[in-house]
Amino acid sequence: MAKVLILDHSKSMRNTLRERLEFEGFSTEGAETEAAAAEMCSRIPFDVILSDKSCRVPEVDVPFIVLSSEATIDSAIEALRNGAQDYLTKPIDMNRLLLSLRETLDHPDPAQATRTPAKARRAHANHTEQIIGTSPQIEHVRQLIDKVAPSDARVLITGENGTGKELVARWLHAKSARSAFPFVEVNCAAIPSELIESELFGHERGAFTSAIKQRKGKFEQANGGTLFMDEIGDMSLSAQAKVLRALQESKISRVGSDKDVEVDVRVVAATNKNLRDEIRKGNFREDLYHRIGVIIVKVPALRDHPDDIPLLIEYFIGKICGEYNLPVKKIDPEALDALKTMPWSGNIRELRNVIERLIILSGDRITADDVKSYC
Repeated sequence: MAKVLILDHSKSMRNTLRERLEFEGFSTEGAETEAAAAEMCSRIPFDVILSDKSCRVPEVDVPFIVLSSEATIDSAIEALRNGAQDYLTKPIDMNRLLLSLRETLDHPDPAQATRTPAKARRAHANHTEQIIGTSPQIEHVRQLIDKVAPSDARVLITGENGTGKELVARWLHAKSARSAFPFVEVNCAAIPSELIESELFGHERGAFTSAIKQRKGKFEQANGGTLFMDEIGDMSLSAQAKVLRALQESKISRVGSDKDVEVDVRVVAATNKNLRDEIRKGNFREDLYHRIGVIIVKVPALRDHPDDIPLLIEYFIGKICGEYNLPVKKIDPEALDALKTMPWSGNIRELRNVIERLIILSGDRITADDVKSYC
């Protein structure tokens, strides 16, 4: 889970961004002042900083994106010259911000690649976490991964938000013959419809106004490996048609080009929608559904395997305390019982965020009162 620091003097802006980014699966912290941001950076290994233009970004090896009320070319050039990965104007277009965050996390500033802290963070981010649980539902998912991973069969992963669909996709790649090649992910819901084709298939220089150089798309970046298309149910029908052609012919063409490029990619897709319902509504192509759904893996909601909650809590406590350089906290049995009875509409993602909150706000132990106060 990528960690984002939001540095902005406006409390309402910090809260708005934190709420939306945490909904999208990011872990966030907010800082009102430069001093507070610097102190947080000394304790927490952030992956990216979102900073208001009026704030001075701490001198740490973390890529940053500038958010500004000034929509001028000079301001943007100044920010980029000072090392910013991107320059976005307020009010923030969340689709544009999510795209910028993903680009920053996928392609950090090359100048930082040799710096040990950032390098270590990226190595940690690329590590495939374990699938935690001993319930029959989770064992079934593990067995499917073991059976399907060695083949090149396309897989559709279904399940609610926060259940761990991306983790299943990463294990399908890690246990495949393609594991030495790239695992490339694209969130189809986070990319504006007018950019999705360029994002997937790339573009030629001059293909549109801001295309100042040739760019390879996700299909080419994943060549030889696995392309994970998350939230594929939110893709436009026009983009679906081009994805279908790419899967049928193993060829793509960049936006602005009439030449085909051959690609060797295994596609793993995921969605939180019922695609058969979307087909009936006319929102999803049935032929594409049958192309991507050779194997279907349904990831269970956390409320459907509550016996795994204690194991997940133990895992998250150890992991998060390690990230914060804290001694591993104990949790009282009463607190554990209280957490097991919660509805967990956000599933494992919500559970992880709650455990992180309890670790930060509790005392030496996590008690039932802590759960009552902070959950």
